[in-house]
Amino acid sequence: MFAEPGPDGRAFIGAKEATPRRNHFGKLWRKVCDQVGIKGLHFHDLRHTGNTLAAATGASTRELMTRMGHSTARAALNYQHATAERERLIGQAVSAVVGPEARSRSERARSGH
Repeated sequence: MFAEPGPDGRAFIGAKEATPRRNHFGKLWRKVCDQVGIKGLHFHDLRHTGNTLAAATGASTRELMTRMGHSTARAALNYQHATAERERLIGQAVSAVVGPEARSRSERARSGH
């Protein structure tokens, strides 16, 4: 067993049910991954996934920087992947700002009126 039960249980515990030390964590991580059949997953990948999910919520670059402990926007921008759903939502929001009047002007221009 590698985790304590319940919502407040620690995600990783060592052989003696203690919090694993930093120098033993890598070995424990590989053992857990092997046991559940996951290949090639590094612990740092979880950080990337968590931060990508945080970015998908619409968090600002500044909020992501704070969450990740980054001092520059460049590093935080790595997590702000464009997704089809976000692109759709952005398009809808822009349409709402532009409004029906601007859309009808555009439609009239395309039809030559």
